[in-house]
Amino acid sequence: MKKNKIILIVVVTLVVVATALITGNHYSTLKKRESDFSVRDTASVTRIFIADKQQNQVTLQRDEKGWVLNGKFRANIKLVNMLLGTLRRMRVKSPVSLAGYDNVVERMAATAKKVEIYQEVYRIDLFNKIKLFKHEKRTKVFYVGDATQNNLGTYMLIEGAETPYIVFIPSFRGFLSSRFSPKPDDWKSHIVFNKKLADISSVEVLFDKNPQNSFRVHVTDELGNYKLIRLSDEQEILRYDTLKLLNFLTSFRDLRYETRMNNIMDPVKMDSIVHSSPLYEMTLIDRGKDTTYVRMFEKKKNDEVIPDGQIALVPVDLDRFYALINGGKDFVLMQYFVFDKVLKPLSYYENSNDIK
Repeated sequence: MKKNKIILIVVVTLVVVATALITGNHYSTLKKRESDFSVRDTASVTRIFIADKQQNQVTLQRDEKGWVLNGKFRANIKLVNMLLGTLRRMRVKSPVSLAGYDNVVERMAATAKKVEIYQEVYRIDLFNKIKLFKHEKRTKVFYVGDATQNNLGTYMLIEGAETPYIVFIPSFRGFLSSRFSPKPDDWKSHIVFNKKLADISSVEVLFDKNPQNSFRVHVTDELGNYKLIRLSDEQEILRYDTLKLLNFLTSFRDLRYETRMNNIMDPVKMDSIVHSSPLYEMTLIDRGKDTTYVRMFEKKKNDEVIPDGQIALVPVDLDRFYALINGGKDFVLMQYFVFDKVLKPLSYYENSNDIK
């Protein structure tokens, strides 16, 4: 009888201990799931969706050339890499205190940005050795709020969780919310042209105020066989400076604009500029028949005050000009310093003694 009592006591004790362990482990797992914001394998990320309460939203999707914004534009690869680095490095500092809980939750309900992360995963993954049936899966959904009072942390909340957390990046002094922008303009690449010589089929440059210097170059091959055409009469220029023309064709590798003006300039002024006569028009067609067309406009300088107090009108900005890119969707500011090498007139390439 005494022996049975001992066995019963041992069994009850084991049940109590097991229950405590299971409950504690469940609680721990739940808490870990509610605070697991980081993405350790960013190489597997295929898509990132960000949206806010004002109907702004972006979808960044990886393709064979890099990242695409909203299925239309090339994304700024530096900013995408910064976002991926943020996802990988961010850590939880602490849960929001009970004293600040209501205030933080209320602010997040009004202003937080929703972030969805999609990754390439496998339906069967045995010990990270045997991987079968790859597919895309939404792996994380969380909300990004504003910064803490000291600007050293950012409030975040996993979808479905109850407790917001303060998230930070070790050794980084600052908040993270600005890196999760839902505005498409913040993610667009600044690249206007990015073509190697091997990719180019033809380039046409129109000098609207000096049509005699407009020309087109047809690239036959990479060995220096080109056709240079004067557009005013469609005549081929048989003799030209081959080195200068080669420098022209190899200058399209990485040409970028300075600033997007869509949401900066007054719409009436912008409309007036784009309906004025352009300075230049440039069309590049690549081997895949993809066409990049850019219209470039003169930039007027503002009135400037000279020392004697009189107003001197400086009519034209000699450092910068405007342009329409991306099929006319984006109005941007460009620098002559960057684009001068592809804006030389036909006379620059011609051998004056051998013009046809």
